Amino acid sequence: MWSSAKTTTFASGALLFALAIAAGAAGQQARPPKVMEQLPPGTIEAKATTACTECHEARIILQQRLSKAAWTKEVDKMTKWGALVDPTDRDALIDYLSTNFSPDKPPYLPPMTTNETAGTGKK
Repeated sequence: MWSSAKTTTFASGALLFALAIAAGAAGQQARPPKVMEQLPPGTIEAKATTACTECHEARIILQQRLSKAAWTKEVDKMTKWGALVDPTDRDALIDYLSTNFSPDKPPYLPPMTTNETAGTGKK
């Protein structure tokens, strides 16, 4: 038979657990759904995805508008920081990035989540 102290301890523990679960669920509901974006199709897309998204989301690249010279510096910098870019792929990667994300491309528009209304950016 359980003593009243054990019952109280059990009930307190169960209550704390339930509150923790409820708080976690409430926090998850407040966050907008995460949208996983991808790099555009191309001959080196898979290698670019592997090299770049090992450390950050594709969105970081998608929002860039850099010249070929700037992409060259960026690729070289990221390679020095540990991005896995095969030296034989370096020029193709720079061409891919500078073609798809050059200054003459339209600005990046992030995809809307299902909680947002079109054109307003409001939820």
